[in-house]
Amino acid sequence: MDILASIDRSKLPKHVAIIMDGNGRWAKERGEDRVYGHHEGVLSVREIVNTSAELGIEYLTLYAFSAENWNRPKAEVDALMELLVNTIRKEIEELKKNNVRLHIIGDFASLPAICQNELNEAKEMTAMNTGLNLVLALSYSSRQEITEAARKIAESVVKGELKPEEINERVFHNYLNTASFPDPELMIRTSGEYRISNFLLYQLAYAELYFTNVHWPDFRKNNLYEALLNYQQRERRFGKTSEQIQTNSPQHV
Repeated sequence: MDILASIDRSKLPKHVAIIMDGNGRWAKERGEDRVYGHHEGVLSVREIVNTSAELGIEYLTLYAFSAENWNRPKAEVDALMELLVNTIRKEIEELKKNNVRLHIIGDFASLPAICQNELNEAKEMTAMNTGLNLVLALSYSSRQEITEAARKIAESVVKGELKPEEINERVFHNYLNTASFPDPELMIRTSGEYRISNFLLYQLAYAELYFTNVHWPDFRKNNLYEALLNYQQRERRFGKTSEQIQTNSPQHV
């Protein structure tokens, strides 16, 4: 059976977030070094971005480099930064052709200057695109993001721009890196790990979590289709009962 034909395109998640895990393990299983796995993982990124755009998914967030990843061996970090620069240079025309708009979240200032320059140029070149919003989480830490949001809110209160009684979930959301994006409905993690790993902790409060043993370099469009089909078979209750949901059509927003 064609799995794509089984997917209801009217009930796709608006926002999919992915923890791209397993590049190093994939490479090790093949007797190669970890950097080889990262290079092969780029092929999966390209296919998943293009497939998401074709399906009409509006937002795709990829956990590309965590704040904790700076603690990896320097040679691997340097190779990852070089790979990031080269990938952006190679893929920018593909992003433009596919009407994909690029966004960045995370501690942008901590990235090497050459990475910042390439990413800023790519963002400018895709700023007018109206299709898929591709969000790269780079040097990203959800705990840092939440802490920074709390600090900024405190500053706003001290300056008299905000009253404590005015602080609610909507206001807090506006101080996050993801203020311009809806929260993810589906979070996918590859390579058989069952953790969120400091990724969008606040935003994933009501996301459906999907874990697969497939390493990221092997994760292709059929794997994405399987995750989406699994998502569509779940009941999204948002604190309500099944009876309430069945009376009022399930929410896919």
